[in-house]
Amino acid sequence: MNMRTVGVVISREYMTRVKKKSFLVITFVVPLLFAALCMLPSIIMLFAKDKAQTVGYVDESGFVSAKLVNTDAVTYFPYDFVDEEQLRAKVNSGEIDAYMIIGKADSTLNVPVKMASDKSVSMDLKDAVSAQIKEAVEEARMDRTGIEGLREIMESIEPRIDIKTSKFDADGEESVTSTDVTMIISLILSTIIYMFIAMFSGMVMSSVIEEKSSRIVEVLISSVKSTELMFGKIIGVALVALTQFFLWVILAGALVGIGGAVLGAESLGQSAEAMSQISAMDPTAMVDSLSFTTGNAEIDEVLLSLKSVPFLEIIVAFVIYFVLGYLLYASLFAAIGSAGDNEADTQQLQLPVTIPLLISFFIAFYAFKAPESQVVFWGSMIPFTSPIVMLARIPSGDVQMWELAVSILLLLLTFIACAWASAKIYKVGVLMYGKKNSFKDLWKWLKQK
Repeated sequence: MNMRTVGVVISREYMTRVKKKSFLVITFVVPLLFAALCMLPSIIMLFAKDKAQTVGYVDESGFVSAKLVNTDAVTYFPYDFVDEEQLRAKVNSGEIDAYMIIGKADSTLNVPVKMASDKSVSMDLKDAVSAQIKEAVEEARMDRTGIEGLREIMESIEPRIDIKTSKFDADGEESVTSTDVTMIISLILSTIIYMFIAMFSGMVMSSVIEEKSSRIVEVLISSVKSTELMFGKIIGVALVALTQFFLWVILAGALVGIGGAVLGAESLGQSAEAMSQISAMDPTAMVDSLSFTTGNAEIDEVLLSLKSVPFLEIIVAFVIYFVLGYLLYASLFAAIGSAGDNEADTQQLQLPVTIPLLISFFIAFYAFKAPESQVVFWGSMIPFTSPIVMLARIPSGDVQMWELAVSILLLLLTFIACAWASAKIYKVGVLMYGKKNSFKDLWKWLKQK
C-alpha cells in the first residue's frame, strides 16, 4: 500500500467535507443549540408559570380556612353559602377563577374537597391548594391530641441523613466524590462517543455507496488501489470528525467565557487568572480553578467532587477510544457499503454491526451505578463495546492502568483484523453491481485469494 497515495485520498476526503456548507453549519450551530438546550428548562419554567388564580371557597370543616393564606399563585375569597349555582355564576362573571367547597371533616379529620372552574384546573393551582389544606388537617390532628408543642417535637425527631462520599488513594489522601456528577459526566461522554462513531461511520458507508452507484469508484480504482481508497476515505472522515470535535470544544469554551462575562466573574467565583487558564485549554488549570467556595453547601460539594474527576485522563482516553472505535466500525461500514448499490440493500448487513453499538450504549447507562460489575467490566474490555463503556467508567476514577492498556490493545488488534477482512471484501464488492449481496457473498469474497 502506497502511503503517498493514501495521503492524497485523505486530503481529498478531508477538504471535500470541510468545505461543505453542512459541515460549517453543524460545526458552528450545534454548540449554540446545545447551550440553548441547557438554558431551555429555565426559560420554560420562567415563562410557563401559571398566572395568579382567585379561588372562592366555602369551608364546612370549620378549621381549614384559618390555614388558607394568599400567595403569589392563589388568592382566596371566603363565602358563607353553599350554593354551587351562585358559585358557578361568580366564575362565569369573572369575579373568581375557580370555586372550592371544603366538606365536613370525618372522625379522622379528613375533609372532602371539590374544586371546579370553567377551565381545567391547573396542576400548579391544585398543588398549592392541596398543600395548605394538608397542613391545616395535620395541625388540627395535632391539636386534638392535646400534646403541647407536638409539631416541634415531630420536627425534632424527623431524621435528616446527609451522606458525604469520598475516596482515598494509596497514600491515604482523600478527595470528595459525587455520584450525581459522575453519572452526568458518564452519560455525556457515552452519548457523545456513541453519536460520533455512529454518525461518522455511517458517513463512510454513505460515501462508498454514493461513489459506487455513480460509477465514480471505477475511475478512482483505475488510479489507486481499492485498499488505498478505503483507508484514505476512513482516515479522511476521521480527521473531519476530530476537527469538528475540537472546534466544538473551543466554541463551548468561548460560550462559557461569554456566559461568565455576562453573569459576572464574582457570580461564577472565578478570578481573571482562572478564566485565562481555562481559555488556554489546560485541563489541570481548569480543575485547580474549582478550589473556591460559593457559600452554598451543595454547589461547593459539586465543585469539590469535580476536582476528583480525572479530566486529563478523560480527554486522552476520549481521543484514543474515539479514533480506534471509529476506525473499527468505519472499516466494517465501508465493507458493508461496498456490498450494496444503495442504502436499502445494506440494511440487513448493518444489523450485526449496529447491535453491539446499541448494547454498549445501554451498558454505559449502568456504568456509573456499578463501574466494577462484571457486565460493565467486560463491556469495557470487549472491543466492539469498549469505546463507549470504558468512557462511561473512567469518570469514576476507579479504572486501573492495566485495564486501560488491555482494553486499548484488544481494540487495536481487533481493528487491524477487521480492517484486513474489510479490505478484502471492499476490493471485490466495490466493483459488483446489480445484485443484492448477502453474508454468504461477503464470506465468499473474504476467502478469495
